[in-house]
Amino acid sequence: MKIAIPVDDNSMDTCVCQSFGRTTYFLIYDTETKESVFIDNSAAASQGGAGIKAAQTIVDNKVSALLTPRCGENAAEVIKAADIKIYKTMDASVKDNINAFIDGKLSLLEEIHAGFHNHGGK
Repeated sequence: MKIAIPVDDNSMDTCVCQSFGRTTYFLIYDTETKESVFIDNSAAASQGGAGIKAAQTIVDNKVSALLTPRCGENAAEVIKAADIKIYKTMDASVKDNINAFIDGKLSLLEEIHAGFHNHGGK
């Protein structure tokens, strides 16, 4: 099974990034082959709609699960429409989160926020 995780650096020793849409990289990890691939998140520099663009990157990489601390509702809709499950990460390393996922210890992400649209209001 392929999983995706937003990460700060392209290293297995990195931390899970707190921002899904604006993460620098996504780790695509295959739980069967143990292969890991880091891909640039081209959405990170977007003026707006970064979450939706990042979600499309996840869909395009044909993963079965996304491990992230939080996700906006627009991005979550894109991900869920592709039948990808979203799991809430722990405050721990990427390796620890992968192991927790494999061991069935991560719960589904239930709290989907409205997103950070129009940061300053009206």
